[in-house]
Amino acid sequence: MFEPFTDVVPSFFGWLNQGPLTLTLFLHTIIILPMIWIYFDEKKKLNKK
Repeated sequence: MFEPFTDVVPSFFGWLNQGPLTLTLFLHTIIILPMIWIYFDEKKKLNKK
């Protein structure tokens, strides 16, 4: 999954560009997990009323 890469400027995007799994894990961590958390949080608020 993580392979050493040589880049002129070692950057975050170079790290993300290593393969599909790296990008998938990143997107799930940054976007999808908070969305699931917000969904259940809002659902709990609606059920309280």
